[in-house]
Amino acid sequence: MRIHFIGIGGIGVSALARHYLSQNHQVTGSDLEPSEITQALQKLGARVHIGKHKSANLWKRFDLKNFPRSNLDLVVYSPAITSDNPELKKARKQGVRCQSYPQALGELTKNHFTIAVCGTHGKGTTTAMISLILIKAGLDPSVIIGTKLKEFGDSNYRPGKSPYLVIEADEYQSSFLNYRPQIIVLTTIDEDHLDYFKNLANIVKTFQRFIDRLPQKGILVVNRLDKNSQGLKSSPQVKYYSLKQKEARLLKRRLKLPGDHILADALGALTLARSLKIPDEVSFRALSEYKGAWRRFQIQKLKIKNQKFTIINDYAHHPTEVEVTLKAARQKYPNKKIWCVFQPHQYQRTYYLFDDFARVLSQAPVDKLILTDIYSVAGRESQSIKKKVSSKKLVRAIVKNLKIPLRGFPKKYGNCKLKIKTVFYIPTLKKTANYLKQNLRSKEVLVVMGAGDIYQLPLLLTSPKRKGKMN
Repeated sequence: MRIHFIGIGGIGVSALARHYLSQNHQVTGSDLEPSEITQALQKLGARVHIGKHKSANLWKRFDLKNFPRSNLDLVVYSPAITSDNPELKKARKQGVRCQSYPQALGELTKNHFTIAVCGTHGKGTTTAMISLILIKAGLDPSVIIGTKLKEFGDSNYRPGKSPYLVIEADEYQSSFLNYRPQIIVLTTIDEDHLDYFKNLANIVKTFQRFIDRLPQKGILVVNRLDKNSQGLKSSPQVKYYSLKQKEARLLKRRLKLPGDHILADALGALTLARSLKIPDEVSFRALSEYKGAWRRFQIQKLKIKNQKFTIINDYAHHPTEVEVTLKAARQKYPNKKIWCVFQPHQYQRTYYLFDDFARVLSQAPVDKLILTDIYSVAGRESQSIKKKVSSKKLVRAIVKNLKIPLRGFPKKYGNCKLKIKTVFYIPTLKKTANYLKQNLRSKEVLVVMGAGDIYQLPLLLTSPKRKGKMN
């Protein structure tokens, strides 16, 4: 079977492409820009067209050795792809079966014992922890996750031979309503994707609809301390976890990553493991060995001109995630100077959560804060909203907040003073890299934060400065 993926470089879509490659299917695809993900897929045998989407990409001439058949059986497209996409339009016109990524993943869940991890925050970390516990227990799961794990060979997919399938279940556009899980792990419910959901009440209702899809003997694992999850009802069995349970203190001492949010994710994974009768000894060992996922408080060491720095590379792009990640950074490095470079992700998220971003960033326990331009997400932006919000406006709001007398920061987060000493705006990553090269000092900590292309900043820091105008 040949499957063509539109938007194959996406973190979820690429995992599904890897699944089909592992099943010896022929995989082709397209994406606007090259990336580490598209390059990895090409090394695995996928044929990927980089550049503008066009209908000809569906039936390009492929070498006969790897693609002996020219027919096309299925098109899978990213949720970011709109109905007027030329490749999608052509496939539908030709009568080719077309499925969105959630629909295609939903087909897989029907044929497995599926464990779906959902929630506004902590999905990736919890999914990773659960996967590693199941592997350690010998259950050999298949895994589709929205990040890369070193344990999976820096991949977002793991092929397993058992019936178990562990997936990260995204709520955006109600995607997870396509899935058929036997177990749901719910981490948190918070305001996000308000361009789609409009308000928190609709978000809660959608999570309830997802829980209602559990079979009669299904299991719901839920965070007892998450206030927005408290009103949810489930006819199958419910298992709770919380930071107040007796194992929390012991587990916290064993975890390599800091922060109560990481501990909560670990407790959720432990509760799931117990529902599968996995011994605590196995779970604790797996959790104690967990070193983190790609861009989930990923600690890197960097050297520039004989000066050594610590970089924390993190995917946080929601006010709550930003807050807990920066608190964790200060917990880990209580006496060091901390810089944070934050790239807001998506104009609509920045617009709807503007006040929360301004509040959290103005209270961040860091010494210097830099905001770059907002990362625009293709196919998910409103032109009218793009005119209403910007990183410049967000910086102004942060500075305005800093003029208000603020209380001291809780002692448990270290001895850092609450107020940021410096906050300013630098539009591009290249200009930000040049500024940091000139101003970072040895042994300081740099937090690189956001869900866009901000992850490329460490690479720019180690690259020689180019002459000419910076983009």
